[in-house]
Amino acid sequence: MTEPQPVVEMWSDGACKGNPGVGGWGVWMRSGRHERELCGGAELTTNNQMELQAVIEGLRALKVPCEVTLHVDSSYVMNGMKTWIAGWKRNGWKTSAKKPVKNVELWQSLDTEVGRHTVHWVWVKGHSGDPGNERADELANKGVDEIRAHS
Repeated sequence: MTEPQPVVEMWSDGACKGNPGVGGWGVWMRSGRHERELCGGAELTTNNQMELQAVIEGLRALKVPCEVTLHVDSSYVMNGMKTWIAGWKRNGWKTSAKKPVKNVELWQSLDTEVGRHTVHWVWVKGHSGDPGNERADELANKGVDEIRAHS
């Protein structure tokens, strides 16, 4: 009999001051009584790249395969994972218009990380009072502040 996977609830968010510009990503997760916050950023990036990086970093931080309920406010990430990625992979990471997928390295990393876990995707409206989303947003902005402090 296999052991049940640990259950994790995760919220992720990206932020960018200018697009492109200084960006940050944030993740807040909880499992039972345990909570963890992660954040980081980049000097020159886009909002979409930070949204992807947040999910990648959150999933990468999990040491064992988990059952993850992943809350995102990014339609780009949600549509990519729920609708577009199967076609991109089938087409050799090209869009239906035969163009290279933007941010392909990040999408490939995300695909790898998602493959390690059982992920349930939940879209939340950003800045609408969802406590987990607000916390992830604060962490993403902290990531921006940390990059600015070291620039």
